[in-house]
Amino acid sequence: MTADSLREFLTALEHEGELVRVTRPVSVRLEMTEVADRCMKSAGGGPALLFERPLLADGTTSEIPVGINLFGSMRRMGMALGVDDLDVIGNRIEQLIKLKVPEGWREKLAMLPKVAEIAKYPPRTVSGKPHCQQVVLREGEIDLGRLPITTCWPDDGGPYITLPQVVTRDPKTGVRNVGMYRVQVLERDLLAMHWQRHKVGAAHWREMAARGETMPVAIALGGDPPSIYAASAPLPPNIDEYIFAGFLRRKPVALAKAVTSDLLVPAEADIVIEGFIDPAEPLVVEGPFGDHTGFYSLADDYPAVHVTAVTMRRDPVYPATIVGRPPMEDFYLGHATERIFLPLLRLTVPEIVDYHMPAAGIFHNLVFVSIDKQYPGQAWKVMNALWGMGLMSLAKVLVVLDRDVNVRDPEEAWWVALNHIDPERDIRFTMGPVDVLDHASRAFTYGSKMGIDATTKWKEEGFDRDWPARIEMDAQTKANVDAMWDELGIRLTPRRHP
Repeated sequence: MTADSLREFLTALEHEGELVRVTRPVSVRLEMTEVADRCMKSAGGGPALLFERPLLADGTTSEIPVGINLFGSMRRMGMALGVDDLDVIGNRIEQLIKLKVPEGWREKLAMLPKVAEIAKYPPRTVSGKPHCQQVVLREGEIDLGRLPITTCWPDDGGPYITLPQVVTRDPKTGVRNVGMYRVQVLERDLLAMHWQRHKVGAAHWREMAARGETMPVAIALGGDPPSIYAASAPLPPNIDEYIFAGFLRRKPVALAKAVTSDLLVPAEADIVIEGFIDPAEPLVVEGPFGDHTGFYSLADDYPAVHVTAVTMRRDPVYPATIVGRPPMEDFYLGHATERIFLPLLRLTVPEIVDYHMPAAGIFHNLVFVSIDKQYPGQAWKVMNALWGMGLMSLAKVLVVLDRDVNVRDPEEAWWVALNHIDPERDIRFTMGPVDVLDHASRAFTYGSKMGIDATTKWKEEGFDRDWPARIEMDAQTKANVDAMWDELGIRLTPRRHP
């Protein structure tokens, strides 16, 4: 079972020995980042942290504690989504997408539980005063400087909200989108919304701007962990993130109407910042920002959000994360996406066996893919298919390997790839969209990509020599050594990969 609120999740983490309460005052400006960064780069991702006495920029102590690194390990990511193994969720999705029209009454009966499960997912709107609106601040009462919003790195343009659920609505279809975008605090009631041109929220803003209409925005912080994760998931534009969160939770997400707009926000959120964007206004300077690439993304122009209300629980927790040189907490959020969405990749590219985005590749820079190779040239077919799929189109380097390679082990993947390639023959380049944060691309959001065919080469692919076998010890010898190991007096620490 998943937690229904951030407080409930923190209680579960503490019960399992995953949470450290920091009672000493620590500044939201830089100090929290340094503490959290040291934890995130320790073995296994370090502990979750709850800073109980955050020091604000003016030196006063906030009554709102700050939670950081809450998702920053394989175990905590599983706890957040209610599973011991993230592949369990992928398997559930795989079973759903295998639904077919039943032919007989037995098949119809067998399908009923799956159809009934899907029907449980849509969010429900609660009546009365929700927990997220126990405290309501408007107009002159609003001061974002009273929230423990962190300034992460020395050259950041200011404090940043880093773990939000940004709620917008498609003006044409009315479909809700929930995205995770960084948001800079400019003034006590003014924000800068950094949504990249590839993101759905940005598409909503462009459509509203074309219509000349004011755009309502809600920024939810906290709530149930699956909803927080769902905001980061690369769902298709017509899929509601809160329906997906309901699927992950196995029960609906409770929503409530915002106090200054008709947007619906998570009823169990800890803090909600409501506002609007006026497309008639000029853009504002946002940034720089120390990003997940490990480098600063430079200042640029983005829309301003005018804050109309701040609502919260009576006992809120401010959730935050930091990004920077990997590995960091966002690796585990990305790893969850990797495991959960594998069945959807296979739906279009069925020969994919597994894939992995290692921490050093910061998601889009490097993707290892193993395939069940059945014909010559199949590696190139897979690369082209992946580069045509959603955010995978931003992948800078794709390395395709045979099915027997453990792509979740980057050392093994590179070892096999570097042995298997003839660089001139097996590396190809193409052009296409690249990530907004790619500072090395030849143009903003446009540049080159590299595909590496590291599969075993076939004669039809022009390889006429014998392909060597991999060195492996025979099973009997392994069994003999296993039996004697305890008598050898050798103690080894196994290798681990984030």
